[in-house]
Amino acid sequence: MTNNLRSKKLIIVISSPSGAGKSSICKQLLNDDPQLNISISDTTRSPRDNETNGKDYNFIKKNEFERRIKNNEYIEYANVFGNYYGSLHKDIQKSLDDGFDVLFDIDWQGSLQLKASNQPNLLTIFIIPPSKEIIYERLKSRAKKSGDNEQAIQYRMKMYETEMSHQNEYEHIVENDKFEECVLKIKKIILEARIKLNS
Repeated sequence: MTNNLRSKKLIIVISSPSGAGKSSICKQLLNDDPQLNISISDTTRSPRDNETNGKDYNFIKKNEFERRIKNNEYIEYANVFGNYYGSLHKDIQKSLDDGFDVLFDIDWQGSLQLKASNQPNLLTIFIIPPSKEIIYERLKSRAKKSGDNEQAIQYRMKMYETEMSHQNEYEHIVENDKFEECVLKIKKIILEARIKLNS
């Protein structure tokens, strides 16, 4: 994971505690911004009902993921809630070569790895919820679609404090209270970073 990306484009990391809305925010940013490309992560977890292989994630077997770790193919990877997630160096480099800024929807572990490997033009944004109670309600609502049980929800809630404790490692912290306002703030951060990079 010491591979450095070659590019004059932005590498944008968006992280949050589980249930704070980062995936919805990332989808909205991608819909609105033709200069952005998403980093599609490999994962060993099972797809949810609304997820498509190759679009939301690349769903792969654990032994294949571990083979790729051994071959140093990931620019970052993490074990989250017992499943691996990782971004392939070759996929990210291709997006950058094609002229896109690359958006990472990853947790604090992946973000730390990107920072530690001194990737150029890294922009890090952490999404916080208005309250812990809202996270619990969102996770309960999401569980109806994903099939998570109460035990899974409680585990995610336990991890909430750990995830929140990493927010100060990010350049920007944005609250997701009103979704549209949150997206607008992030767009402004990205625009300012682009102007700075090209000035």
